[in-house]
Amino acid sequence: MPPKARITKDMVIDAAFEVARKAGAENINARTVSEKLNCSTQPVMYHFATIEELKKAAYAKADQFHTGYLMDVGPHDILLGIGLNYIRFAVEEPHLFRFLFQSGLSAKNSLLEMVDSEELIPVISAMQEAMSLDIEQTKEVFVTLALFVHGYASIILNDSLEYDEKTIAVHLERVYTGAISTIQEQTK
Repeated sequence: MPPKARITKDMVIDAAFEVARKAGAENINARTVSEKLNCSTQPVMYHFATIEELKKAAYAKADQFHTGYLMDVGPHDILLGIGLNYIRFAVEEPHLFRFLFQSGLSAKNSLLEMVDSEELIPVISAMQEAMSLDIEQTKEVFVTLALFVHGYASIILNDSLEYDEKTIAVHLERVYTGAISTIQEQTK
């Protein structure tokens, strides 16, 4: 008889991430995760004493996934690409968007705390390089963009606005060029 497959902690996290992605984070529990893994609930509870711990681990994986998604800007300039990707993420990954930004599980609960988080270093660094601003100025532009794109994404996610990338791109360009100009004027 072959040995039973060992369910690793990473396998449990991956399964919880998939549950959150397909059905919403509120559906992460020992039963749904074990069904994804085709095992009993015992391996799930062996690796995570509580479902809250499992949700936090799945949240961290979702956060990494989101950062990768944001940074895949394709043919767009970095500022436009990151902004469009944030909004597109809400359209294409609505359960993960709600998990990341509307579940209350964020380690940093305010935008001003989040802008200084380690998770945002790749985004802030890419923006800083593209704008040729210092780090504090870049963070100011980031906050302006974050408020704008999060509002846009939330409105679309709540079915109050159709996703129209061309229109969004025009609005987004206005916002970030205005934010950059304002910062540059303040330093003169």
